Amino acid sequence: MIFCSGLPLRAELADGILAIVNNTVITREQVADYVAPAIDALRQEYAGSGGVSGNLEQKASDVFNDGLEQLIERQLILHDFDVEGYKMPDSYVDQLVQDRIRERYGDRITLMKTLQAQGMTFEQFRKSVRDQYIEYEMRRKYVSQEIVISPYKIEQYYLAHQDDFKVGDQIKLRMIVLNKSSADDPSPHRMAEEILTQIKQGASFAQMASVYSEGSQRAQGGDWGWVERSVLRKKLADVAFSLKPGQMSDIIETPQACYLMLVEQKRPAHVRPLSKVRDEIDATLRTQEQSRLEKQWISSLKKKTFIRYF
Repeated sequence: MIFCSGLPLRAELADGILAIVNNTVITREQVADYVAPAIDALRQEYAGSGGVSGNLEQKASDVFNDGLEQLIERQLILHDFDVEGYKMPDSYVDQLVQDRIRERYGDRITLMKTLQAQGMTFEQFRKSVRDQYIEYEMRRKYVSQEIVISPYKIEQYYLAHQDDFKVGDQIKLRMIVLNKSSADDPSPHRMAEEILTQIKQGASFAQMASVYSEGSQRAQGGDWGWVERSVLRKKLADVAFSLKPGQMSDIIETPQACYLMLVEQKRPAHVRPLSKVRDEIDATLRTQEQSRLEKQWISSLKKKTFIRYF
């Protein structure tokens, strides 16, 4: 980190004070601005799903309270940054700001228009960029760099969580999908009959799929890869899992479409081998360890910093 000594913290007094960390005030307005994107996303989610307004209010309250705690944590970290005697040169902050402008806004004019719409000054933006970077680097220094996941831990986790890695019966499936314009549309069935005849005469199922299928895997020759029964609707699954490797189905018709399926391979239920899930377990253990170390670190910062809630 490019940190040397001393940076004064600035407190802005405002109505609706929610907390004070050392000599920095956190206001209701600051928290509201911080969580605004998350609250907007929450409202859109509930508007689309027709959720109960009471649930939305509770979720929004939880997001707000979580946002307050995150801002408190940031101030704890910034205070520790000062106490430890670190400093970030202005020239480096300027470079961070330029990088942020280029990555998110394209140019300074667009940035200034955005800040004006948000009621934010350039200095506030600059300070935000600086504080976010300090928080990131301090977390990396005291949390991420401390995490070491040994092969032994991975193997022990694998043995203790065998049920998490169980896989049901699977088939390697190719499928041709011919959509109907209506439930009584006869065209897809006629087309399926023609395709079926060509395949029986030697045409490649994959080639027919890449030409005629209207499914999402058309470009892959109708290849669905390895699938479990739960991936398919019941009518299709019952037929697919009754086929032998190399066997093709007859035409399967639903009100929505006509289907042809080819089962290339089958494999019984099994536990995924450690070699296939090692990276997955490593990521899980890293997340768990990061959470533990963060709580431990933040707890230690709280013990040596003045915090008052209102």
